[in-house]
Amino acid sequence: MKNTGIIGYGWLGSRIAASLSEKYTIHTTATTTDKVSVLNAKGLNAVVASFPDYQLNDKILQWDSIQHIDVLIITIPLSGKSCCVSSLYNRIQNLLSFTGDFKGQVFVMSSTGVYPDIPKEFTEDDLSVSAVPGERMIRGRYPQANILRLGGLMGDNRLLKNYNISNPEAPVNHIHYADICSVILRMIETGTEGKLYNLTAPLHPSKAAVIHAQQNQPFSEEVVVQGRIIRSSKLVSELDFTFEYPDPCSFHIIKE
Repeated sequence: MKNTGIIGYGWLGSRIAASLSEKYTIHTTATTTDKVSVLNAKGLNAVVASFPDYQLNDKILQWDSIQHIDVLIITIPLSGKSCCVSSLYNRIQNLLSFTGDFKGQVFVMSSTGVYPDIPKEFTEDDLSVSAVPGERMIRGRYPQANILRLGGLMGDNRLLKNYNISNPEAPVNHIHYADICSVILRMIETGTEGKLYNLTAPLHPSKAAVIHAQQNQPFSEEVVVQGRIIRSSKLVSELDFTFEYPDPCSFHIIKE
């Protein structure tokens, strides 16, 4: 059984771990000893780890488990949109001290937020890894890293109707966590390395349409939705991937 390391056992990390746990032994990190105790009680191999961005920390030791790990999945924020480059550099260097000279498969959860917020359809060709500081730094150490630019994370308790929104006529670029898990599993099984993929559901209804669907209220789009749309057609083509949840208007429906 392969060993998978997940750095960041949060909302997404926990769901990735659950999806892989039947086939892979999971090693993970948490930021408190209490959470580590809970995870270890569940049979996960957890350790306390944090990666501060306010300074370089020369006391961070290499993860003991890294020598046994075949697949490394990084879910902590590294895209750099919400912090300055110096803070991002510190966070990533602290992370790299922890992961060391890893040679296996690497997955980095980036964000479609790296694309400009303008009314246009974007593909991976519009913004290279080298143009995104966090992605560039990771690839500098791990050229084999797969970069997944995720849309808005949805599913379970995360539904658009639960949030205060602006611009209800704007299109959504959302992704159900189940499809993220399926993409990662497909790429692990095929040994895919060094790829950059956008990961958003193929359909992009308006925010208003999504909210009405989640509230079980009738709604009809009377105008063509216009705004920023992030396409995932490259992933669909290269992985021959079919989305379980292609329509954000159906994310609230629990499938058997």
